[in-house]
Amino acid sequence: MPRMAQNPQSLDAVETVRVDCDVLIIGGGNAGCFSAVEAAKIDPTLSVVIMEKAHIMRSGACAAGMDAINTYIPEGKTPEDLVRWCRSQVGGGPIREDLALSNARELNESVDDLERWGLPILRDEDGKIRYRGAWDISIHGEQLKPIMAEKAIEAGAKVYNRVACTQLLMDGPRCIGALGFGVRDGRFYVFRAGAVINATGGAAGLYKSYTADATDSHHQIWMCPYCVGTGYAVGIRQGAEMTSMEQRWVATRTKDFCGPVDTISVGYKAPIINAKGERIMQSRYAHLGADKAPRYIRANAPMEEWLAGRGPTYCDTRGMDPELANRMMTDYLNERPSFVLFLASRGQDPVEEPIEIYGSDPYIVGGHTQSGFWVDLERMTTVPGLFAAGETAGGNPNKFVGGCAAEGKLALRGAAAYIKGLELPEPDPAQVAAEKERVFAPLLRGEDFDGLRALEMEERLQRLMDEYAGGTSQFYRTNEERLDYALKHIAMLRDQTRYLKAADLHDLMAVHEVVDRIDVAEVLCHHLRFRKETRWQGWQTRSDYPETDPAYDCHVESRRDPATGEIETFTRPYEQLVPGDRYKP
Repeated sequence: MPRMAQNPQSLDAVETVRVDCDVLIIGGGNAGCFSAVEAAKIDPTLSVVIMEKAHIMRSGACAAGMDAINTYIPEGKTPEDLVRWCRSQVGGGPIREDLALSNARELNESVDDLERWGLPILRDEDGKIRYRGAWDISIHGEQLKPIMAEKAIEAGAKVYNRVACTQLLMDGPRCIGALGFGVRDGRFYVFRAGAVINATGGAAGLYKSYTADATDSHHQIWMCPYCVGTGYAVGIRQGAEMTSMEQRWVATRTKDFCGPVDTISVGYKAPIINAKGERIMQSRYAHLGADKAPRYIRANAPMEEWLAGRGPTYCDTRGMDPELANRMMTDYLNERPSFVLFLASRGQDPVEEPIEIYGSDPYIVGGHTQSGFWVDLERMTTVPGLFAAGETAGGNPNKFVGGCAAEGKLALRGAAAYIKGLELPEPDPAQVAAEKERVFAPLLRGEDFDGLRALEMEERLQRLMDEYAGGTSQFYRTNEERLDYALKHIAMLRDQTRYLKAADLHDLMAVHEVVDRIDVAEVLCHHLRFRKETRWQGWQTRSDYPETDPAYDCHVESRRDPATGEIETFTRPYEQLVPGDRYKP
């Protein structure tokens, strides 16, 4: 592992590295790896570069592994059936059915690729894939990310590990690359490309986590804590249109640890109960499908029990067959192995004692909900030359691992078609110089500079969002006055970013991460404020507008003016393409 470079003494001491390629992929996660593999399939002459903030072998949301692929179309079902299910899981939409359908048609082949590459997909004695729900299949996925990464490298992609993206490289309104710095080597990188695929992770750490009891555990959260929304932020700053940011992802997680719950409740059929022993989903949500109710209903149900004085809530694993319980713990070892240690540290046997559950802090993750960039069918954003895949591409909820992989393929095909016959200009020296100065300024302010640390600003942002923009402490509720307060104080935080200082290169990365989080949080608050209704309880709850309003049966969009920073919020109509009852799978 390369050692971290010494801090530069001046901006002139920072080396600039120029890299040219046909396609630049920002983010070497699931979607990014599949984009790279697809490039080699359709045109082996394409030069592909992956810009990865961490190390591609263990980066992104899949870094620690998975115990399931949440969407795989079974025999007898069609892509249209999957779209109907996705639509019903967000209360009948509105969703981008065109995107969902094109993704569904690529889904199974992408998952089959993973199995061909060596991912163990569990099968029964007849060789048929083992389903643990209507659409999700069981895997032993601890090695999921290394498998994808190896294939991307084998496909010929050149990977720049430990390089953090800070800004898009622009030629007028067109994206022609990206800029960033080496977290270990301290260099400034200028990537020029015919097309850019934004395949970064979602945005974690916008809200305070209830599991973060101390400074050294402030990243004890469900989502990968190093996915901070940079992919969204660099597009927002260049005026890209964002969609559905208000549809946050809030999940039911194991309490005090924030481990996955579907493993227990879906995979092992452990019912959700309250402190009175009542089966919550059957007793109060039967009319919405009980255990098959939409995900946002299931995520919000335990919190409603707490509010009503019937908490704590649990997954009732008591009496589970010991062999079955052992299989459940094995599944956890493939996704969240430290949760097994957590239970052991408390001396807790799930067969004897139920597992307590609670709601997570909210996240922006376009692979789960539909927040992200507004894209066309080729996955190009409203910024020419900038494509999006996976967590960053909006409009299509419930993509998960297989769908994000499929979208990586689709984005690459769109990018490859876009660059045919394209001529690239030289990067604007003034733009490059201005960004280099902005990036390294917090590191060059000197020891005597009386400034702010990134962690201090991050904690302030998280508390602000939690208390005023519908975080866990407020049971996800917010109103117009709270959001106005949040926006006012986010503007103050942005002004104070000029006081941020960094002690070393790693600290410099944290500084830019908190700046990115502020930009995403601001857009999120505008979306939450614009939707004057409650459409997805928990994910988006307005206490001042508690009912669903047909006037908001549409997509909420935003665009930030790159020159003024002003954010415009508007709507696009919902189009139903797949026939059937919107509210039923």
